[in-house]
Amino acid sequence: MNPLIATLICACGIAGLFYFDRDKTARTSRALWLPVIYFWIIGSRSVATWLNVQSGDTDVQLQGSPLDAAIFGMLLIAAIGVLIYRKNKTGILLAANWPIVIYFLYCLISAVWSYHPDISFKRWIKAISDLAMGMIVVTDGQPIVAFKRLISRVGFILLPASVLLIKYTDLGRGYNPDGAPENIGVTTNKNSLGVVLLLIGLGTFWHIITLVRAKGRADRRRHLIAQGVLMVFGVVLFKMANSATSTACFTLGAGLMLATNHRAIRGRPARVQVLCLALVLVGAFTFLFAGHTDVASALGRSSTLSGRTEIWAALIPSASNPILGAGFEDFWISPDALRFWRTLSHLGWWHPEILVPEAHNGYIEIYLNLGWVGLGLLSMVLISGYGRAVAAFRINPSVGSLTLAYVIVSAVYSITEAGFRSLDPIWAFLLLAIVTSTGITTGIVREPLARKRLNSTGCSSIASAETSWAYPISNAGPEVIL
Repeated sequence: MNPLIATLICACGIAGLFYFDRDKTARTSRALWLPVIYFWIIGSRSVATWLNVQSGDTDVQLQGSPLDAAIFGMLLIAAIGVLIYRKNKTGILLAANWPIVIYFLYCLISAVWSYHPDISFKRWIKAISDLAMGMIVVTDGQPIVAFKRLISRVGFILLPASVLLIKYTDLGRGYNPDGAPENIGVTTNKNSLGVVLLLIGLGTFWHIITLVRAKGRADRRRHLIAQGVLMVFGVVLFKMANSATSTACFTLGAGLMLATNHRAIRGRPARVQVLCLALVLVGAFTFLFAGHTDVASALGRSSTLSGRTEIWAALIPSASNPILGAGFEDFWISPDALRFWRTLSHLGWWHPEILVPEAHNGYIEIYLNLGWVGLGLLSMVLISGYGRAVAAFRINPSVGSLTLAYVIVSAVYSITEAGFRSLDPIWAFLLLAIVTSTGITTGIVREPLARKRLNSTGCSSIASAETSWAYPISNAGPEVIL
């Protein structure tokens, strides 16, 4: 098929998805487009890359792109303005999420001892966008609807466009560091594409579950069609991307949501705790007792996880300041990184994966940049986030199952990928999940209840559950608002 015709068909298909997923009964703020645009960018490629605008600076690693810096700056300023306007909700969320606030404050302070304080500070400014965009979603007038629309709007653009670029252009295909061809879609490599598929796939899967359960919803069929098509795009792209980590994590997250939505577990947080503990223990024993060899083989990877274990062994001793780290996102532009390169050279190792400057492990990445102190603060964020998600599950099992899945999956994903970096979708969605859980436990995100209204014939019908926001006044079941 001619690429121009394929592009036109793709554009019409995307418009159709937006049309089928419309819902005039629920309104979200126009500010929701800020995180949507933000996730379009960090979930694909930089604006400078799309426009093929060269920075002119020989060291892009140090300075970055002025165009992208300007765009991220405008988005952040607009987001801060929105959050100031919603200062009551913003203050409650920040106070309740003090581990996240302390973590970001430490990241800022670490710029003082970094080798490039100005660059660390600039990167910190960008990093707070991840938190700000998530808070815009949660402080919306209808936050659950906003969450669904964020996932849908991002997915409706990135997933069909990825298929288009892979099938009909050279932009969607690339080569890995070994020189082998790979499908990258709208992103820059197959792992980045896998992350987008993982996050959008989990959100879409959850949306489908909620629609299946909402049997009284009049427009359910339209939304199921839109979400079903998006899910099909995700499944097809998972096969094209061949990203083992993302595929395994999606299976884990989807299975967790199915289990927590089962009547044997739904409404029983103690069983959720047991289920999550079992998943963590299985993963820990797998790696501690060399079971990762079998797991890697099952996923089509080598026993060294594509060379990652050898990279980790050389990276950890390269940190000159193991307590405080090299400074916020400063390791790979510091003398410590040069020490690591020399180690690889002296040992005669060649790992093409390391051409991308990251540790391929989120926890080691934090250790290199922020030391044991940063790793401890990250642990506080994850533990408190998990606790918030479980608490949210007690109040709203449906939404709580999604936020719990995002927290667990982010922690597992970061074992083999650097998932806790700024401007990384997996980190941004982790913060979004934690803030959403906090919103539920503090009452900012209220449980949606069915609204009964009379139709033209005088018979009652159930309107969209997303249009009503109140807590049930008893344990007997959801209140029906007449």
